Amino acid sequence: MLHELSRRQFLKAAGAGVAGSAVAALGFGGAEEALAQAVRPFKLARTTETRNTCPYCSVACGVIMYSLGDKSKNAHPAIIHIEGDPDHPTNRGTLCPKGSALLDFVHSETRTKVPQYRGPGEKAFKQISWNEALDRIARLMKDDRDKNFVAKNQDGATVNRWLTTGFLAASATTNETAFVTYKVVRSLGVLAFDNQARV
Repeated sequence: MLHELSRRQFLKAAGAGVAGSAVAALGFGGAEEALAQAVRPFKLARTTETRNTCPYCSVACGVIMYSLGDKSKNAHPAIIHIEGDPDHPTNRGTLCPKGSALLDFVHSETRTKVPQYRGPGEKAFKQISWNEALDRIARLMKDDRDKNFVAKNQDGATVNRWLTTGFLAASATTNETAFVTYKVVRSLGVLAFDNQARV
């Protein structure tokens, strides 16, 4: 049974044949293959996605960081691209100018990457380890609380207050982290407790 060819189908087939013959006759037979080889691969094709939060303001926009590395044991991957997270409920993929420039912030030579300490009367900061920094903070907090903790007020009522130290929390955290932070700070008796989102 012969297939009936409509006039429209015939013209389409004939036009495609003529175009193919003309391309081949003009010497462009391998143009399609050459073009496919010349196209630069998508720059994020071999990268690793990491979701994070923009560190700038209290809006806490979500970002996706793309890092590239060979994943060998002693090699650190480099972040090559940062963009807004379209699945994040706060910004839905958009970023302000500061958030859009996060890649420059990450690769800045002047960015502080390690804890530093400048003692009384010293002119220069010196690099210390994270353990030293956290131990020093804990020691100073403990000493100040022991010295200034108020268990009872003038009327003898139990107040359990620590008025000489304040705490500023970050808004770019999850609800769970914020809840735990609130519980820790209040359990120490700190009254001067605020959040970056309100400042």
